[in-house]
Amino acid sequence: MNSARFGGYDLIKNNLSQSLKESFVAGALAGAASGAIGATLGSPLFLIKTRLQAQCGASMPVIGTQYPYKNAIDGLRAVWRTDGFAGLYRGTSVAALRTAVGSGVQLPLYDITKRTLLASGHFSDTTSTHFLTSLITGFGVCCAMNPLDVITTRMYSQPSDAFGRPLLYPNLVSCFTATVRSEGFSGFTKGFVAHYYRIGPHTCLTFIFVEQFRKLMS
Repeated sequence: MNSARFGGYDLIKNNLSQSLKESFVAGALAGAASGAIGATLGSPLFLIKTRLQAQCGASMPVIGTQYPYKNAIDGLRAVWRTDGFAGLYRGTSVAALRTAVGSGVQLPLYDITKRTLLASGHFSDTTSTHFLTSLITGFGVCCAMNPLDVITTRMYSQPSDAFGRPLLYPNLVSCFTATVRSEGFSGFTKGFVAHYYRIGPHTCLTFIFVEQFRKLMS
């Protein structure tokens, strides 16, 4: 997924004029497009990952609907047998929107934050600057993505009927309204700190690696 995100972002961005390259809006659109493509490609595996992580031990309280997959391959086969191709791509619309929003914020925000820090005269193009830029970027991404993460997790984990149709949330809007109705907008902040603990280091490692790779290729 990240290969599609970064590769697609650079490909789109490199075909823009210099003024558009520095525009947040143009960067956001490029990031959103590449993110949506990456999420669509990876959605079936993200579906299985979510269901495997929701599995509980016999002595634990049940979390959501339980899918007794042995591993990722077994999960993919089980979904294909019971729900068909459509089952593998359940929740893809939300996953694509989630990643489009995340990439649309992450990729241009990193570029703009780094450019701002360098222009201040207090920072140079070093790994420590890349690290600080990534921490700031990660926080922005977490704010943008967490509500959609909540919705995606709930749509992936919901039960289905004998025909593979979702029983709780047929689409993004229904999940959104049900969450607001039962928990208020604070329901979309669930897991925010844990999310940042994941996305913060992930963003730092990703961009530090990308920066080093770009230096090698330049």
